Amino acid sequence: MSSPNSRGGRTRSLLALGSLVAVGAIAIGVALPGAVGASTGSVSTTTTMKTIETNWTTFFKGTTPAAKKETLLQDGSKFATFLSEQAKSKAALSTSVKVTKVKLTSKTSARVTYTIYLGTTAAEPNASGTAVLQDKVWKVSDTSFCALVSLEGAAPKACS
Repeated sequence: MSSPNSRGGRTRSLLALGSLVAVGAIAIGVALPGAVGASTGSVSTTTTMKTIETNWTTFFKGTTPAAKKETLLQDGSKFATFLSEQAKSKAALSTSVKVTKVKLTSKTSARVTYTIYLGTTAAEPNASGTAVLQDKVWKVSDTSFCALVSLEGAAPKACS
């Protein structure tokens, strides 16, 4: 699988136009508290993988409020200002993600294969990222998020 940083100029243009995928979503923590939960001894692998998929889908949904996204991003408070700015973009409202595969790599991390869409256009097909378990919530890793926003060329200071 290729990394977001190896994509061509077309993808960079689409991501910039969409004000980046960063506008992702995080409403699940409030709407469906159980869906954001951690993998505990009694939670099946299938349930954990579905939770990761749901949280990624929510994070990258363009209509999810920035404050909600912050809860589904690793160390999300470091990105609060950036997420708020991204949420102001009209183009960002059309952002979504389709998770095609989740593979648990440890009790606290997973590899996620996904495609980011701007409207109906696949802007970042078959991308690979990492989900991490932080504060009992499966989140988009800050590393994955920073790799995506760096395609736009204006990554937040927290990515340094």
